Amino acid sequence: MSDELEFLGGHVANGKISRRDFLGRAAALGVSATVANTLIAHAVRAAGPVKGGMLKAGLQGGESTNSLDPASFLSQVPLVFGKSWGETLFEPAPDGSLEFLIAEEIGSSKDARTWTIKTRKGIQFHNGKEVTADDVAATLTRHGDKKSKSGALGLLQGIDAIRVDGKEVVVTLKEANADFPYLMADYHLIIQPNGGLDKPDAGIGSGPYKVTANEPGVRYGGERFANYWQPDKYGFADQIEIIVINDPTARIAALQGGQVNMINRVEPKIVDLVKHVPGVSIRAVSGRGFYPFNMFCDTAPFDNNDLRMALKLAMDREEMLKKILRGYGEVGNDMPVNKAYPLFSGDIEQRKFDPDKAAAHYRKSGYTGSILLRTSEVAFPGAVDAAQLYQQSCAKAGIKVEIKREPGDGYWSNVWNKEPFSLSFWVGRPTQDLMYSTAYISGAAWNDTRWKRPDFDKMAIAARGELDDGKRKQIYRDMGVMMRDEGGLIVPFFNQFVDATGKGVEGWIDNPAWEFSNGRALIECWHQA
Repeated sequence: MSDELEFLGGHVANGKISRRDFLGRAAALGVSATVANTLIAHAVRAAGPVKGGMLKAGLQGGESTNSLDPASFLSQVPLVFGKSWGETLFEPAPDGSLEFLIAEEIGSSKDARTWTIKTRKGIQFHNGKEVTADDVAATLTRHGDKKSKSGALGLLQGIDAIRVDGKEVVVTLKEANADFPYLMADYHLIIQPNGGLDKPDAGIGSGPYKVTANEPGVRYGGERFANYWQPDKYGFADQIEIIVINDPTARIAALQGGQVNMINRVEPKIVDLVKHVPGVSIRAVSGRGFYPFNMFCDTAPFDNNDLRMALKLAMDREEMLKKILRGYGEVGNDMPVNKAYPLFSGDIEQRKFDPDKAAAHYRKSGYTGSILLRTSEVAFPGAVDAAQLYQQSCAKAGIKVEIKREPGDGYWSNVWNKEPFSLSFWVGRPTQDLMYSTAYISGAAWNDTRWKRPDFDKMAIAARGELDDGKRKQIYRDMGVMMRDEGGLIVPFFNQFVDATGKGVEGWIDNPAWEFSNGRALIECWHQA
């Protein structure tokens, strides 16, 4: 069977049979679509990428307020474009390991408090300057400064000192952290000349493409960087372009019409229809991403845990999964981690829809007014419908929810992390510590539930320094239960990332770290002649 599939996979790579025919034959042989798509990807890459031409992406997640400063990256468009012109020390690989980019080696002391990063030799910035250890140190220093307002600030608060020793950067931590290398893979930490201290929004990095167009909220462009250090691995098109298309119907139309070669965020309710469009391939992968309803724990009426519990119990997760995600995901449990994470405890009781208990907690809270929930089509695919469905389930518990639909442009700068009850999305992180450190410890820059508990912070510090996996797993279990029962997160579901490519696009790599092949589709894919 494997020989037949490998043979047919080669025919797909050479264009002799269609992807759809291959998947049909694979299904007849009892092979899942996920495995079959992996075989196709391997066969296509074995045949070799095709260089030249232009790749265009139509993406949701762009605003007129976006900047090329990596510290400010919030949504899809700046992040995807950032991964085309810039590189971090490491990159999360599809199998959960780390791909070494600017970092050639990393090692730690026995107590995991001192980490030494060796900078790879021979990598150039787009301005012709060679990347050095000084640039790495300056980058970490800038993002660790509160004045930068970096999204990575919370991750770097544990750093005590940074120094350069020749080609190496030595980082000393305040406390032990066994996951430190994963922190360095955060997408904000693009290595820039002098750390970006001179001009953080210049768009100068060491990635496969140089910036040629920067029109926030409209379009971005890049041309292949002639001196890129991995030309046979990434950056096959001569040019790339990102067109901001926040409307989901318009994105599908642009893909069907050939105006773009790939899109992100296909709404689950239309996936089955899109599958039948000639030449279009759906790219769906499970991972750590989730779509939360965020409540500010320090803002009335959400500062009352009985009210928060009422709103959690009023969520019909099974109905939400079925009607909003159409099964492209799994139910959540009001914590930001799931079984995709290492050291996850699967024995935590699953919260279920219980309107009677929700009503009891609502009465106990003493609150009698309506509750305003803000949503937008850019929060996540189906977010407006999700808010309306939640409104209906809350009504069954006697809770009145009013919905305010916000415009997509400005949602991430004016609503998310600004208003006390709103819909959002998280892509997840490689480790539990990284997820909690990014958004749920007291000092995290992206603490979008205003969850500030010193006892929780102490548990996070203890877990990251614990080298015994059994003890560490127990600490993470306790943290998850605490967030589930007292935090400001309502997590109805963890989503699959559902993207789509047009005719002739090859080289796609399923990566559970995030949508759009972890934001790297434009540098990994090519257009098959």
